[in-house]
Order: sequence, then structure tokens, then C-alpha cells
Amino acid sequence: MTNLLIKLFIKSPRDTGSPAVRRAYGTLASTVGIILNLLLAAGKFTVGFLFGAISVQADAVNNLSDAGSQIISLITFKVAAKPADKEHPFGHARIEYVSSMIVSFLILLIGWELLSGSVDKMLHPTETVFSWISIGVLGISVLVKLWLCVFNRKIAKRIDSSVMRATAADSLSDAGATFAVLAATLVYKFTGFDPDAYMGILVALLILWAGIKILNDTKNSILGERPADETVEQIKALVAEFEEQGALGIHDLVVHDYGPGRVMASLHVEVDGDADIYASHDMADLIERRLRVECGIDATVHMDPVAIRDPRVHRLKAYAEGIVREVDDRLLIHDFRIVPGESHTNLIFDIAAPFELSLTDADLRSRVADTIHERDGHLFAVITVDRV
Repeated sequence: MTNLLIKLFIKSPRDTGSPAVRRAYGTLASTVGIILNLLLAAGKFTVGFLFGAISVQADAVNNLSDAGSQIISLITFKVAAKPADKEHPFGHARIEYVSSMIVSFLILLIGWELLSGSVDKMLHPTETVFSWISIGVLGISVLVKLWLCVFNRKIAKRIDSSVMRATAADSLSDAGATFAVLAATLVYKFTGFDPDAYMGILVALLILWAGIKILNDTKNSILGERPADETVEQIKALVAEFEEQGALGIHDLVVHDYGPGRVMASLHVEVDGDADIYASHDMADLIERRLRVECGIDATVHMDPVAIRDPRVHRLKAYAEGIVREVDDRLLIHDFRIVPGESHTNLIFDIAAPFELSLTDADLRSRVADTIHERDGHLFAVITVDRV
């Protein structure tokens, strides 16, 4: 069914890097979700009202909120497809993260309202009337929600959309919640015990959990996450292909995510300081072009000249590396250079330190610099700490 809908309504479905195609996918998914959720909400409202089942009515409200979330998604994809402008030079793709957060707030609100209503019914019980119609409506709802989960996951995977991933997770939690209501209705039929209020509470907790998870994932995207290991290894592997052209190493890699299809990076590539600067610059251009074409990353490559033929630099670098490793064997140094003088020599370098290192940047700098000077009074260290 998913492939059929894509074939009918998406032009150039494989060109997922195109904002227009992404918008078409988002429009399709949102429209399908709005229609199905409104139909489910109408059926459940009717059944819940006629037979006094608060858990069914609550599930209907949840479907109504899902339809509202899909409307937000529909607007989101329209905004995200807008090209970059003067006020937003990196485009509008990050609006998807904002929309995911709005969806999570709506889910949390619905969960809280359901929890309050269920607790009220538990404290002030009202009779629930069994109906096979309710069973049919709830069973159909479970199947529809499971299909929506699979449908939204496929769309999310195709276009790498956080909004669609959030919607898929919401659909799965809805299927579980509706199944719980269905089970409660059957328990009431065959045992006489009415767990309606308790199942309402269970459904509410499932909805709240889904909202919190989506909110946390979206928060990380907005605040900024470290790049995926696969992305880092992909960049390193591509740069390593230029070893014969003079690429000696890579450091200070920073990756910025400006939304699906808009990834930017900056990196330092070490080159021979005695090499032809035009050749090195040409290599940097080629690396940038291949990262853009092959990895979808707009990169800026900075060339770091390294004195690879100066034995004194090699000796002092090894000396500094040994001291740094004494502090913690996870520490690495880069951008090493020296400024010699008559009375002393400055060793200038960066230390790449993991965030998990308990030492503060100031403590790390002073500890390494003091050790270097204590062991050789003619050496002073000028250190920058990079957290990685």
C-alpha cells in the first residue's frame, strides 16, 4: 500500500534530497494521517459516548490530537521546503525539529488529560455498557495504527525526517494503548470486572512516555549532537584517499546539522609545510567537492602545515606526547609547532581530550605545561584544549 501511494502521488520519489520531493512525501504522509485519525476519532467518540466507556473516549481524543499533529507536520514540510534567504542563510529544514517538539507537547497534554479523567472515574465509578461494536471499532483502530506506524517509518527512512519518526512512534504507542482498551472491554464482558479506569491510566502513561521520548530526542537535535560515528569514519576514510596527494592527517572535525539534507562540516587537514601551496589548496578543494557530492556534506577544509623534515620538531613533539599520555592515555596532540629563542623555546599545540575526562581544561593545561617546564627549564608550553 505504501509503495502504491508513493507511486501515485510522488513525482521523482528517489530524489529525496530535493525540498520539493521531501515536501511531497510530507504532504502525502500528513494527509493520510489526518484522514485516518479523524475517521478513528469519530468512530470512537460515538461508541464511547453511547456505551459510557471513558477509555474509548480518551482514545478518541488521542486520535483527534494525532490529526492535529499531522496538520502541524503538513505545515512543517511546506515551511521546510522554502529556500534559504537573507534571514535564514542555512535554509528552513530545522523547522522539523521545532515541529517535533510541538507534537511532543501535544502528546503530553493529551496524556495528562487522559490520566486526570481516568483517575476521576476510578474515584467516582460509572457503569460501562459492553458492545461488540466497541470491540470492532477498537480492533480496526489497532490495525490502522499499526499500518500507520509502518507507513510513517518508511517515509521517515526515505527522507530522514524527525517529524515522521516522531509520528511513527506515536502511532505505535497508540496501537498499544488502543489494544489495552480493547483488552479491558473484553475483560469486562467475560468477568464482570470493569477495568476501564485502570486501563485509561495505563493508556495515559503509555502516551506520556511516548511524548517524553519524542521530546528528549528532539531536544538533542535542537541543542546539537555529536556526529554519528559512521559520519566521522566516512569523512576520515575519504580524506585518507588523498594521502599520496599530501594529506597527512585530520583533526578539529566539527559537524553541524541544519536539518535533514543540510549538513555542514569544518575540518583541519595536515599537509607538508614545504609542499606547493597551490597543490595543497587544490587537494583541499577536491576533498570539499567529494564530501559534498558523495556524502551530502558542505565542508570547509583548513590546511595545517606541518614541519615533517625538522628532526628537532619531531623530537620535541614526541617529548610532549609522552607527557600528555602520562596524564591520560586517551589524550592526543595536534597542531604542534615550536617558536625557538635564545633563552627558551615555546611548544605550541592542541590537546584533544574526551568530554569524560574529569580534569578541567585549566587543570589539564597547567598540569601538562608545568611538567614540561619542570623536566626541561628551557621549554614552555602554550596549550589549547579541544573537547571531543
